[in-house]
Amino acid sequence: MPAAALKPKTKPTRKPLPTQSTAKHPVLLDLPYAPLEKRPLPPGRPREWYITHNRRLKAMRLAIALLDSGVYLPNQARNETIRDTAETIGVHPPSDTTCHMVRALMRYSR
Repeated sequence: MPAAALKPKTKPTRKPLPTQSTAKHPVLLDLPYAPLEKRPLPPGRPREWYITHNRRLKAMRLAIALLDSGVYLPNQARNETIRDTAETIGVHPPSDTTCHMVRALMRYSR
């Protein structure tokens, strides 16, 4: 039996919608941003764990927002750019440490 007869028939694929990387103009952030419902953090951990955990969440949110706005490289994400993005999405201005973490996330996502 020929191999072509064994292949399942598939539906014709549609061309995907343009994304930030293929669009002719920058894609604006989808606003208003509605965060997921917050759940309580597990009790009994040291305070430093909660601080680090929340810092990582904030850095991830900011990195995603920067990528959505067209900032793809860590050297494009200066502290001012990150803080402007934080203001746009309604997050408190990040510290220098959080800005550094945002750039690290962008660096290692490649």
